[in-house]
Amino acid sequence: INTDPIDTIDLDDTKAVGDFFYQPLWKLPTLAHFQQLSEESEYAAWVIYNRYYLNHYTISVHDLPSPYNSLEVFNEFLEGLGIVLNTSGGKIKTSKDGLLRQSSSVAEMVDATFAHNETMKISGSYVEFAERSILPEFASLDKNEIQREHRREGFEAANADKIFESTYLEQTSKK
Repeated sequence: INTDPIDTIDLDDTKAVGDFFYQPLWKLPTLAHFQQLSEESEYAAWVIYNRYYLNHYTISVHDLPSPYNSLEVFNEFLEGLGIVLNTSGGKIKTSKDGLLRQSSSVAEMVDATFAHNETMKISGSYVEFAERSILPEFASLDKNEIQREHRREGFEAANADKIFESTYLEQTSKK
């Protein structure tokens, strides 16, 4: 990459912005390069192959109907369906303040075609499940008054590191 590709995009043109995400900035790696990079960082290897592909999406468990609006019950439901959960750091990862709890599925293995038509199964995407608790200052609100802004927001790096392992061989090999 010799120049910043963003400089050539009209950011007010939604089609141009959308098209940008379908234009790779680099060529597909060879299988050997993918494997070599994977030894250093499985996540970096995932990115170098998948480019802008969605790594995961999140379901807000707290918005589900009872009793599925708690991670314990929801995880039990998922495992009953045969969905394997990421166990890195425990099935439920909890923020230091206890107000953000997260779990995730383990990525499915998918067929990948590398440069020179080499193929191998690699991890695909996964689903994150988040339970954002009501902030203490809003604990007295009626259940029907609770809005998004009344819940714990933000990103929890300590949890995310473990959630991202949903694509790692240590997790995907359990399937």
